[in-house]
Amino acid sequence: MPDRREFIRNLLFGGIGAFAAICSNCQFASSQIQRKNSSTPLVEIPQRWWEPLPNNRLQCFICPLNCVLSDGQVCGCNTRLNVNGRLMTMAYGNPCIISVDPIEKLPLHHFLPGSQTLSIATAGCNLRCLYCQNWQQSQVRPDQLRNYNLPPAEAVKKAKEHGIQVIAYTYTEPVVFWEYAMDISERAKSEGLKNVVATALFMNREPIREWCKVTDAFAVALKGFDDEFYRKVVGAPLKPVLDAIVTVKSEGVWLELVTLIVPTLNDNMKQIREMCLWIRRNLGTQVPLHFGRFVPEYKLRNLPRTPVQTLEQCRDIALDVGLQFVYLFNVSPHDANHTYCPKCKTAVIRRLGFKVTSNDLQRGICPKCKTRIPGIWQL
Repeated sequence: MPDRREFIRNLLFGGIGAFAAICSNCQFASSQIQRKNSSTPLVEIPQRWWEPLPNNRLQCFICPLNCVLSDGQVCGCNTRLNVNGRLMTMAYGNPCIISVDPIEKLPLHHFLPGSQTLSIATAGCNLRCLYCQNWQQSQVRPDQLRNYNLPPAEAVKKAKEHGIQVIAYTYTEPVVFWEYAMDISERAKSEGLKNVVATALFMNREPIREWCKVTDAFAVALKGFDDEFYRKVVGAPLKPVLDAIVTVKSEGVWLELVTLIVPTLNDNMKQIREMCLWIRRNLGTQVPLHFGRFVPEYKLRNLPRTPVQTLEQCRDIALDVGLQFVYLFNVSPHDANHTYCPKCKTAVIRRLGFKVTSNDLQRGICPKCKTRIPGIWQL
């Protein structure tokens, strides 16, 4: 649950006296951001991201599913559909989750630590993870939920009115509401706000490059390092994700990775080492890596929580391989929540879970040995 200060901030987001509904994941609404039961809006997607085919059919090229749709059919993401031979999105201006969160929750540890984000998500996902934590929203279509009315301009306005300088696209899969996220991001960027994305990044390279132009940081879920695991548990092949991660890195956008360790499914230490070696070769030693603790959910409730010892073993392997910034996620308190200077080993940022308890960095520089710590530390 959020602490008292965060609770009050959520409560006041829509203005003093406005009604707010807050649940365990800090979801909220106000009298100024109305839930609606009206028909789902349809917004046309520019033809550069799809191709018309004979007989009113079309093919979508936003993600590697590359769905071929007959008139009336819905993409595998549950948000895009063919309407009379045109590709439309049902996920525009109608988020099912609006939340104020610490940026550490994405997780991002080297991007404006301690800042708050306006987090936005719509229904839908182009993956089918058996352990999805938000499956009630991700595994349905937008027209199957009651949503909020939040056009892009209003999202930016609300963030600015309440001193929130970062907008996050998270909780479900932002790839499926990419058009909506892009329009918010472009407006936010033009008005001096930052955009961050938490994603599994099962997406084609050209749309990713477009996204990178308006995004300041990505927290990418690299869910494992085995194609069979990806296909059986995630519902997609691994290679497009690896290609997408390299694309983000090549575009120069700040990048952090998170891998949820699921007992018996992706906790093979040989594969963990192979993954860490791939990160070192393709991304360098300074990309932060977060190992997350699995909590039984959705279709994998039969499995136990990840033992902390297993996560610590993963971290030891990553450090041994040469990765400099390796964290444990969903484990608190733990020394691996903190950021350490890779040279003198001083804890320059200390955290308790998602909360920053101290930050001794001086414009990104270790106060003890003057080593520069990679990241985005100031607006």
